[in-house]
Amino acid sequence: MDFSTGHGYLLIGGLILVGAGLLILSLIVNLRVAHSVRDDVRHREKLLEYYRNIFSQLGVILIGIGVSLFIFFFQQNYQDQRRRETELQQVLAKLAARIARGAPVAGSLGEFDALLDEGGAYVSPELGGTNAAIGAQGAALGKQVGEILLVERDVDVRDFDILNLSRDFESSFVVNELDPTLWFDIVRDESEIKYATTQLALDYKDLLDAIGGEPVELAIANPEKERKIKHEVLDIFYDADLLRQRSRRFLGRACWLLSHGRSFVSLAPVDAIEADARSHQEWIDRSKPLLTQAKSGNGDCFKLLQYGPAS
Repeated sequence: MDFSTGHGYLLIGGLILVGAGLLILSLIVNLRVAHSVRDDVRHREKLLEYYRNIFSQLGVILIGIGVSLFIFFFQQNYQDQRRRETELQQVLAKLAARIARGAPVAGSLGEFDALLDEGGAYVSPELGGTNAAIGAQGAALGKQVGEILLVERDVDVRDFDILNLSRDFESSFVVNELDPTLWFDIVRDESEIKYATTQLALDYKDLLDAIGGEPVELAIANPEKERKIKHEVLDIFYDADLLRQRSRRFLGRACWLLSHGRSFVSLAPVDAIEADARSHQEWIDRSKPLLTQAKSGNGDCFKLLQYGPAS
């Protein structure tokens, strides 16, 4: 029975009150027995004694049940609270470990930033993005491809698998206490991080296929190949931007949760972190004030993201 709603205490209180009422009624009946003895009314005396015994026995039984239930549920509630505290401490420890392991991974996003934010903050072409990363052609595109291939060697996208908080939450009570919208956002970001890393591996392969084993400069000189290479570059940029957006939001949210300690299970989503943004830079600008105020370890949560302004 759930004592947090008060229903358990109402039941126990009701049993004890009814039992006490029956004992009082048995005392009243006992007075009637005394009158019957005094008046020598044997038949009524025996009948009243029967009622008195029934009322007193039922009263004692109900009070006994109420007290036993109170002791049982009090112990159960205490054990549940202890188990909750233990699980909460374990989840917080796992959360801190995820953040600590994810921070170095976030550092590798800087290499994507250098590519994506060249000539201004990246906005996807579908939304009207026109910065140098998107508009590069000819020799600039060849240089861009060379930098992308360097990033492919330097950044192992499989490392982003560490950004998976639901594994630590789903087997504990925490998942039942978290705000449903917040839980959905956590799982959605994890899914999109997985999608972006999977797609990036395929995008790199497609880019190499488009180059066809030739030096990049020669491949770019062929208009048909240049068109294919440009298409694959834009695909890489789209997935890299998705990866950095979701990874940084994941880390920012996780750090924000950790900064609230045990009370994080009662937090509601905040738009500064959760609301979708038109671009990564827009999300950074919106979330920075909140994440700068949230402290975790020796620094604020925004520093954890390791993000520099767009050039």
